[in-house]
Amino acid sequence: MKTTLGILSIMLLVSCQNKSEKKFDKLEKMNWLVGNWEQKLPDGTLKETWTKQNDSTFSGDSYFINTKDTVHFESIKLTQKDDELTYIATVIGQNNDEPVSFKLTSDADNTFAFENPTHDYPQKITYKKVNETSLIATISGKQQGKPTSESYPMTKK
Repeated sequence: MKTTLGILSIMLLVSCQNKSEKKFDKLEKMNWLVGNWEQKLPDGTLKETWTKQNDSTFSGDSYFINTKDTVHFESIKLTQKDDELTYIATVIGQNNDEPVSFKLTSDADNTFAFENPTHDYPQKITYKKVNETSLIATISGKQQGKPTSESYPMTKK
């Protein structure tokens, strides 16, 4: 009887450990995103900064600066609740300044796609890890009834 209880106790501990280790596994696959990213363009610089807020959430800022003004700014959260990873973007001056959520729909081959088919544009946001210091962020969907896509290759700084 004591042996059976001991085995059951060990099995329970092991199963609890495995669950906690994988609690935020989808978000952990994107740990490479944490840091400062940049793309220099002729008319300015696109910057994206990501930090790990806690085990379940990364927070980010994305902004475009021309010579001296911030032309575009959005705050972003990547958060995992249960088995669902969500990309939440808030852009001042768009969507009544309310956050817009995009659900993870694919995470194969270092490419992470988030979608919200009801959003005006974009309906899809994709991050592709090219290597440790390079990524490509792509927004896509239909805009005025036509398929549109914009890609932003960035380098880690």
